[in-house]
Amino acid sequence: MSAPTPQGPAPEGPTPEERERTKSPRRGMCAAVLALEAITLGLTTPVLITVADVDLPVALGIGLGLTLACLLLAGMLRAEWAYGVGWLIQVAAIALGLVIPMMFFLGGIFALLWGTAYFLGKRIERERAQAWAAYDAQRSSG
Repeated sequence: MSAPTPQGPAPEGPTPEERERTKSPRRGMCAAVLALEAITLGLTTPVLITVADVDLPVALGIGLGLTLACLLLAGMLRAEWAYGVGWLIQVAAIALGLVIPMMFFLGGIFALLWGTAYFLGKRIERERAQAWAAYDAQRSSG
């Protein structure tokens, strides 16, 4: 617990307004896409083994490796570089179509979802920042 100050005890963590200002819709939407994509990529593992006749260690490395990458990346989206890695995962999912042709379609769908989440989320963040700036200007002048 923090030491009391002349004004009372120190606040614990950010205020609800600060949390609302820093909440990222882009991060939430992109993390949701990655979580759903992880399921799809995980399910490619048995397809790689049985249908595409890929060796077990290679299939596990590809299918489960991409699944794990999606799940880990969903938690790292606070860093701007993680979005670039997310684009690379979309390329890898589409490239998986070279082995499992259906992945051209599914990877393309997830790439579209990723792009929509990324660009729409970025737009919402920009507009939200402008709205907060206008709110702050109005509050300080009034």
